[in-house]
Order: sequence, then C-alpha cells, then structure tokens
Amino acid sequence: MNPPVIFCADDFGLNTAVSQGIAELAQQGRLNATSVMSLAPGWPADAALLKPLKNRIDVGLHLDWTSPFAVAAGHGQPLSRLMLRTLCRQLDPVSVRACIERQLDLFEAHWHATPDHVDGHQHVQQFPVIREALVEVLVRRYPAGQRPWLRISRPLASAGDLKAWVIGAMGAKALQALAQQAGLPHTPWLTGIYGFDGDAARYAQRLDQWLQEAQGHAGVVLMCHPGLPLPHLDADDSIAAARAQEFQVLQSDLLPQLLQKQGVSCGRGGDPGH
Repeated sequence: MNPPVIFCADDFGLNTAVSQGIAELAQQGRLNATSVMSLAPGWPADAALLKPLKNRIDVGLHLDWTSPFAVAAGHGQPLSRLMLRTLCRQLDPVSVRACIERQLDLFEAHWHATPDHVDGHQHVQQFPVIREALVEVLVRRYPAGQRPWLRISRPLASAGDLKAWVIGAMGAKALQALAQQAGLPHTPWLTGIYGFDGDAARYAQRLDQWLQEAQGHAGVVLMCHPGLPLPHLDADDSIAAARAQEFQVLQSDLLPQLLQKQGVSCGRGGDPGH
C-alpha cells in the first residue's frame, strides 16, 4: 500500500471565491489540508467556512511576504526582490520574527487553535533568514508535541522543470535540516508544481502524473490552488482561470478514479519526514 498523499489547497482567505471553493472541496472529502493567508482582510469572516471541518482537515498558516496583503502590512515585496535580499541575507532577523509572530497571532485569533502546519506563499518559508526565524519561532512558541508540521518544498520531480528546480534550490534541503535538528515534524516532498497553464483536461493529466510519481514516497504534499469560477476577470488574481479548472477536476468523479488507478489514498499531515 502506498503512503497517503496530503492534498493541500493554498491561499484560503485570498477572496470569497477561493475560500468557498476550498471549503466545498474539503466538505466533499477531496482535500486534507488548507493553508490560510492570515493577513487577508477576508480571513476573519472566511474562518467560519472551515469551522465545520475542524479536526477533519489540517488548517495551517500560509506564511506571506509577497502578496498585496503583505505589502499593506508593511513587509511585503516582489518575489524577485525578496529572493535576492534573502539570498544576500539583507533581512533583519528580529523584524522577520516579528512578522511571523504577527501572522501566527492573526491565524490563532480567528481559528482559536494552533495551526496544524506552516508553509509559505510562493514557498517563502524556506528562504534564507526566514527559515531560521520560522523554526526558532515555532520551537519557542509551541511546546513539544503540539508544534505544527512544516511543509518542505522539495519537488518530487524536477528534472527539466525550471520552476520546480528554483523552488527546491531556494532552501528545501536547508529547511529540512533545520527541522530535523529542532525535532519539528515536516513533510519532505512536494508535488503539484506547474505554470498554471492549460485547460482542465491538461490539469487532469498532470494530476495523474503527480499521483504516479508519489507512489512509494512518504510525506508527499500535493499542493493545489482551487477556487470557484468567477463571472468576470479578477485583475488581482492572475491565476483565477486555473483555480476554476482545478476546482472542476478536483470535485469531479475523476479524482477518486485516479487515486484508485495509482493505488494512492489521501491523508492528513503529521510527522512523515521526522
């Protein structure tokens, strides 16, 4: 029997269509986890959508340094600039820790519980400076046995895929080493990486491939970005069309068929990488 795959929907709280789409899929048993943008203005209201799912799915923090919400909070910056500044270690660790604490505070204020996991919008959780601060905060803030699991954005398959290679190269192995040293639970593998191109049929093909690649690997997170279709284009969400296509595939009869075909089940997170 293959180890279970964690289907995790990112960007909960981004907007109503995304939050409602994720909640619907979770209620249908198509998702095992979601990651919350706690800086989003919609998070306090959207949290109610997840309350019936408490203890049924993992609800975690989507650590954010690059969205308009992060910009409004005063620490956000474009991804390319953040990558360069973290690689050059130009961020102030004290300020970084404060930003992490604030996002955890906002998460807990409306969820009324510790996050089940922590990952990052555009994988910022594993960037230099941020990753060290994150591990330090989690160890100090939460007692052993109650600490969130960390998503390690180490691509399951990256050969020939520049986006996957860059994601892994920005600190996957370094964050995993820090998590191991600190005794933090973590998931060591990530799949679901693509350029948000193609139609629903192409996404279904990719999903089949990702599930096949996950066979035999423990602790695989399959990240996804579903959302309800919008009646008009959203200038603030460049991947709105891809979100609707993902939602279409994930709610269809195809998903259980693919899981059965590949001999893979869905499961929640925990400590498969520790």
